[in-house]
Amino acid sequence: MAADELMPSQRSHRARKSGPTMRKKSEIDKKKRGITVDKQHNFKAFAVKSALKAKRAKARTMEKEQRRMHLPTIDRTYGQPPPIVVVVQGPPGVGKSLVIKSLVKHYSRQNVPEVRGPITVVQAKYRRIQFVECPNDINAMVDCAKIADLALLLIDGSYGFEMETFEFLNIMQVHGFPRVMGVLTHLDKFKDVKKLRKTKQSLKHRFWTEIYNGAKLFYLSGLIHGKYSSREVINLARFISVIKPNPLTWRTSHPYLLADRLEDVTPPEKVEEDKKCDRNITLYGYLRGCNLKKGMKVHIAGVGDYSLAGVSALSDPCPLPSAAKKNTLKDRDKRFYAPMSGIGDLVYDKDAVYININDHLVQFSNPDDGKGEPTNKGKGRDVGEELVKSLQKPKYSIDEKLNKAFIDFYSKKTSASSEKKLEAEDAHQSLPEGSNTESSEESRSGDDEESNDIGESDAMFVTQDSNEDDAEEAEDVELDENEVEDDSTSDSSEDESGGYQIDDMDFGNISQWKAPLKEKARKKNPDLMQIVYGALGSSSTPWINENHEISDDDEDDDEEFFKPKGKQSKNLGGGRDLGYVNSEDCSKFVNYGNLKNWKEKVVCESIRDRFTTGDWSKAALRDQNSGTGNEGEDELFGDFEDLEIGENHNSHENVESGANQNEESEDVERKLKKLAKRADFDAKSNDPELNEDDSDKGDGNNPHSEAKEPGYVEKLKEELELRKQMNLLELNDLDEDTRIEIEGFQTGTYLRLEIHNVPYEMVDFFDPCHPVLVGGIGFGEDNVGFMQARLKKHRWHNKVLKTKDPIIVSIGWRRYQTLPVYATEERNGRYRMLKYTPEHMHCLATFWGPLVPPNTGFVAFQNLSNNQAGFRITATSVVLEFNHQVRIAKKIKLVGTPYKIKKKTAFIKGMFTSDLEITKFEGTAVRTVSGIRGQVKKAGKKMLDNKAEDGTVRCTFEDQIHSSDIVFLRAWTNVEVPEFYNPLTTALQPRDKTWKGMKTIGELRREQNIPIPVNKDSLYQPIERKKKKFNPLVVPKKLEEMLPFKSKTKDIPRRGRPPLDARRAVIMDPKERKDRAVLQKYVQMKQYKMEKKKIADQKKKEKYEAEKAKTEEISKKRRREERRERYRTEDKQKKKTRRSQD
Repeated sequence: MAADELMPSQRSHRARKSGPTMRKKSEIDKKKRGITVDKQHNFKAFAVKSALKAKRAKARTMEKEQRRMHLPTIDRTYGQPPPIVVVVQGPPGVGKSLVIKSLVKHYSRQNVPEVRGPITVVQAKYRRIQFVECPNDINAMVDCAKIADLALLLIDGSYGFEMETFEFLNIMQVHGFPRVMGVLTHLDKFKDVKKLRKTKQSLKHRFWTEIYNGAKLFYLSGLIHGKYSSREVINLARFISVIKPNPLTWRTSHPYLLADRLEDVTPPEKVEEDKKCDRNITLYGYLRGCNLKKGMKVHIAGVGDYSLAGVSALSDPCPLPSAAKKNTLKDRDKRFYAPMSGIGDLVYDKDAVYININDHLVQFSNPDDGKGEPTNKGKGRDVGEELVKSLQKPKYSIDEKLNKAFIDFYSKKTSASSEKKLEAEDAHQSLPEGSNTESSEESRSGDDEESNDIGESDAMFVTQDSNEDDAEEAEDVELDENEVEDDSTSDSSEDESGGYQIDDMDFGNISQWKAPLKEKARKKNPDLMQIVYGALGSSSTPWINENHEISDDDEDDDEEFFKPKGKQSKNLGGGRDLGYVNSEDCSKFVNYGNLKNWKEKVVCESIRDRFTTGDWSKAALRDQNSGTGNEGEDELFGDFEDLEIGENHNSHENVESGANQNEESEDVERKLKKLAKRADFDAKSNDPELNEDDSDKGDGNNPHSEAKEPGYVEKLKEELELRKQMNLLELNDLDEDTRIEIEGFQTGTYLRLEIHNVPYEMVDFFDPCHPVLVGGIGFGEDNVGFMQARLKKHRWHNKVLKTKDPIIVSIGWRRYQTLPVYATEERNGRYRMLKYTPEHMHCLATFWGPLVPPNTGFVAFQNLSNNQAGFRITATSVVLEFNHQVRIAKKIKLVGTPYKIKKKTAFIKGMFTSDLEITKFEGTAVRTVSGIRGQVKKAGKKMLDNKAEDGTVRCTFEDQIHSSDIVFLRAWTNVEVPEFYNPLTTALQPRDKTWKGMKTIGELRREQNIPIPVNKDSLYQPIERKKKKFNPLVVPKKLEEMLPFKSKTKDIPRRGRPPLDARRAVIMDPKERKDRAVLQKYVQMKQYKMEKKKIADQKKKEKYEAEKAKTEEISKKRRREERRERYRTEDKQKKKTRRSQD
């Protein structure tokens, strides 16, 4: 039998026939052939059968759409989006760290030994996630609620909801309420499936009650070998990936930063002299919210307000993958950044920073160092010596690198200096050395699917002698076979085509050993086209083919507008360099039949009006009618740039100044509309909900579907997008430094903030498990004044709040203690002070503190202790207004007694203390207890020959009063709000200690055993009322006689002796006596049986009571043992939790 028959037959390749890639290819193919891709509907199948049903369906659709609409806001994130902050919160022992470890393992294939600080991972091509574990501390919960984009609330399914979950929910509701998703754990403790199902349902409905109906509650069934199931982790990651954070007002208007690193940069000699000196620190993190300008004040949560000593942008430690087209995220792009968790390339200790570099990424010196001593890859030598040895034989000297280097000012275009250099090298290049030239196809190596910038990357061809090649081969680093295989199997096309740029700082000198491999490949495969036609001529040929293929695709004019300068002209020329003389000398056939013959007069007359000698009135009229101007011409030729003098010119510079200004304004407006259109298209393509809504509205081919005009909301969105693009267009022409000075650092930038004169306690007591929030302070927010807020006591707080009792408020980025004064607004506009907050309604609270904008919510606490059994949130509120003065009044009664009475005039004493005080109250109404009204006249001491005491006042009344009457005056007095503001410094003390501020009056009385003062006049005494006895009604006889018989009294007179029937004796006959005797016997027998049964029941009951007491004693002992065992287990669990927290 032949050998071929013995070999197993290989399966033939089967082309892809389904899937998203094939679907896209089929749609592109249909578009090229002119076939409509839109879904064809049978119009008769979707015809309206009932006009009433169609009207109801239309009304329902419109109502649903109106309910979904909200006021559009300006998107202030101009740069690369920062990572989404996912806060994992839950009570102790619920599994927060394990969930984070599982998700990080899923995203980055890395095991996290301990969760310390934020952990950043790459989730997708355009999305990153930053996980933060929320400690069981009220201060950390407040900070996490202010930065969370998504909150994962972990709930112990076997126990139920705990107080920390509800507290965190209330804190989030006040500070903007980000996206929330619940996660049920410990479900493997349920043995009964029916009980598990009922528990899930009850917890889900309770979760919906607190948030909204339909809130997502995820279930983690249980642990398998100490880990969650991989399938459940994947599903949880999918739920996280589809959640879109909603922009919150406070965050979008304030810059803020979640620090993932903290370094102490204080000079060591200063610390040695005084360990308690103020420190200089640097904080690192992604900028969120809005742009951060230099010189801006920031607030560090738990520390205070500081000015930035320095701000600088750093390279992204966890960058997104490249913008190339990718269907999936490869393993090497699955990066993560966790500097405080002890994993990754950088490990931060308390007093040192360690850099971990893999061995296969490090290139050491040559084994032969000139003395015949092998280095053995650095083993046996000092690290510093090895670094010096690696610099002994560089590939190029410094002078050679400086001579060959040039500055590329214009990205994605070949610069003037590079073109001259290429021409010079092409002219002096000989045929034997032409084999070293790099072919255009190799310089553009990479997948077409993953590269969008083909032919636009900068290329620099460097010719080298064969001696240099031999020297480079001698300098090649010897690598292990495994290392070469690993690097060769990696996708090098992405590294070279812009899919993913490898950083030398992260991966060592990997490009040095790759360079000789490229030289060898060029020697083996010489490019004949490049040898014959030269470097530029050969490179122009493939550019023509590829650019024509790109231009043949369905790219509309709007997409061409977003290409860089000069790209449109390259496409028009077929990819040839228009300034190069030999660009026509190529192997590609040029169809000259498509070119216009400019010798004909008709063709020349068609463009006469485009010159200064032509008639511009037609063009102006055409622009007014069409409203587009020279849009087509702008899209075709675009702008060009003078490389010698560095000036930009556009296609309208040949026009005079007046017309030029009009055309420029029209051009700017036209560009803005295109930018808005493109942004709207991108938003719709990125938002699946909008696509679903658009698909529900019907097809344009359906005659019954109506073409909707843009509504009010769409116009608002377009206006906001135009405003955003206008802002971007204004700053596009500025250099980077000027733009940062004007605009500030854009969101998504990884910043380094340097802050000076920070208390040393922040460095000494720094705990990476607690988040460090740095928030920017807006204009005027550093001023202090009075704020008026609408406050309501929380329904779960068991006590009412008292005026001028200290409370701790979390408002904006700050947390501080203040003394509020509660009030209510009356009908006449007066603010009347309240001694206590109402039980179930709002009131006004006025307090002193740093000003914040109106409609800013805040939450109030009275105690920050973690050992408090009750609900710690005392009240929730929202700021209404702020002012530097406030008018709150309370009632006051001035009481006096008559000193001398003269008819309707009386002199009152004891009401005032001086004559000056009386002048303030002249004309005020007074009143006695009996109700006689009067009026204050003047001071009466002089009228009594100075015999009366100071403060005697003369009053007139409407009637004469008695000397025993009490006269009182009702008035209002202003209440002063205490100017007290005490910032919380929780980060300047150990985290396990509770911050203590001003104490309430009740706490002081309890500590000093002072009883509550009691005023006897304020006590309510019980009212005793005697029962009245009414005399019987006596009707006169004459009146009774006149009454009808029905109304007359029916009184029967009492007899003096009983009637005859009562006195007559009853004599029974013998038969009746016999029957009576028998009946009495039966009654006696029944009584005997009843007594006997009663005695038996009593004995039976006594026996049952004895048995019951015995059983109760046994069960009581069993319950006592069970309680003792449960307490012992809980105590062990608490000690274990306390040790884990320490």
